[in-house]
Amino acid sequence: MDALDHISTTLALSMGLAWASGINLYATLFTLGYLANTGNIDLPPDLQIVANPMVMGAAGLMYFIEFFADKTPGVDTGWDAIHTFIRIPAGAMLAAGAIGELNPAVELAAAIVGGGLAAGSHATKSGSRVLINTSPEPFSNWIASIGEDVVVITGVWACINHPILFLIALAGFILLMIWLLPRIWSGVKKVFGFIISLFGKENIPNGQNPSQ
Repeated sequence: MDALDHISTTLALSMGLAWASGINLYATLFTLGYLANTGNIDLPPDLQIVANPMVMGAAGLMYFIEFFADKTPGVDTGWDAIHTFIRIPAGAMLAAGAIGELNPAVELAAAIVGGGLAAGSHATKSGSRVLINTSPEPFSNWIASIGEDVVVITGVWACINHPILFLIALAGFILLMIWLLPRIWSGVKKVFGFIISLFGKENIPNGQNPSQ
């Protein structure tokens, strides 16, 4: 029973950090560091660095910047595009680090799966925000961003304190993600296709037939 608890706890922490990193890396790091410093979790050796005050300070500063960037329509899409190259590798690293000093093959497997999960949550978040930004009012954008922050912080806490329940919820999220991503991608293509068509029309001289 103890072995099963250890496996579920390690798996929940590994995949939970990867999933959360794909949505908001800095909130994930700061929350994990806070929980470690307040005695709510004993971090594996490879993750103890996140509890360092300097790392927490950097994560807190970047979260403060992201808090506002992520709630500004248009800016959030650019921010997400840049963080494609940050969230996914970080998610893979955190997933591997959460495994602890077990076996290099297990750590590599965790990094591969964690990177894929971070990529999926990042694509779901960034793609849905492109669609939300088509709304003329900013409130839906703010609600989505605040909701994501709450989900990430709650998810990190849950993967540590209630690993079994978190893994069940994560399985549900993965199924939902598989169903959503093709629809989000289709919507994103339509949005960018519409934008490209607008620029194309602007480049056509007045009075000239577009077919000529």
